[in-house]
Amino acid sequence: MTKQTDLAATFLLPGTSIGVNRMGYGAMQLAGPGVWGPPRDIDAAITVLREAVDSGVNHIDTSDYYGPHITNQLIKRALHPYRKDLVIVTKVGARRGEDKSWIPALSRQEVIDSVHDNLRNLGLDALDVVNLRVGGFTEPSKGSIEEPLTVLVKLKREGLIRHIGLSNISPQQLAEAQVMTKIVCVQNFYNVAQRNDDAFIDDLAAQGIAYVPFFPLGGFTPLQSSALDAAAASLKATPMQVALAWLLQRSPNILLIPGTSSLAHLRENLQSSLLQVAPEVMAALDAIGTRPTRSTSSRSAAVRRGTVASG
Repeated sequence: MTKQTDLAATFLLPGTSIGVNRMGYGAMQLAGPGVWGPPRDIDAAITVLREAVDSGVNHIDTSDYYGPHITNQLIKRALHPYRKDLVIVTKVGARRGEDKSWIPALSRQEVIDSVHDNLRNLGLDALDVVNLRVGGFTEPSKGSIEEPLTVLVKLKREGLIRHIGLSNISPQQLAEAQVMTKIVCVQNFYNVAQRNDDAFIDDLAAQGIAYVPFFPLGGFTPLQSSALDAAAASLKATPMQVALAWLLQRSPNILLIPGTSSLAHLRENLQSSLLQVAPEVMAALDAIGTRPTRSTSSRSAAVRRGTVASG
């Protein structure tokens, strides 16, 4: 079942010849519960990956700390040798503890090891894009990112990385990074209800830099809103489809990577690239935006306990 097309047009990563369809796929949920170990049904995970690509997805987001290693190994098993237009974006900056916790991994050797883990488990000689993941659960932390970024820049010069992105960063950290290297994308926490990056997105759009929201559907606490429900009813779609369509219409530099291990949910997510949301509905959805809520704090505590993923 691969009839759906569109995928909301193509975005060209700045200073590159890499064009990706704006509706992509996030592979985190392919691992087992808690993003740990293999999935319950490996064949189903492989089917999801293959249908995503067959449906026009050419941007997959992953990391070797998903599993750990499992998600990248599944991608390789399902899709290698890779299609020429497939862009696999990975990230470094964390590792998994034996207790399934999520631990920052930003030392020189940890960054180097993470890049090589991604190369090995994806079966690649060079990584298309590597995001440096810093900060806390959903918000950036203060301070310089020069030390770990210096390591990535060196690996880029050595040919192991083609392009560099940043994840969970502030505008100040972006400016610091741009003195050191070209940044092609930023991956931060953002959705129709969590709107702290509104101005940042507009600034990135002016620079032609991609903005890739993680937890576009709310993460481990799915979005709930009467405005979403009303919009979904008017469009004969689901609230989550409307939330994704809002993001695609919010700014042309937004790229989406909704994740799922379900074939039905994959198809539902990809169909949202075909939705056209009227201006008055967009305005109603704009009003949903809030500052982080108590549920965010609950998820932050869960991450510290190692029970959910930080992205």
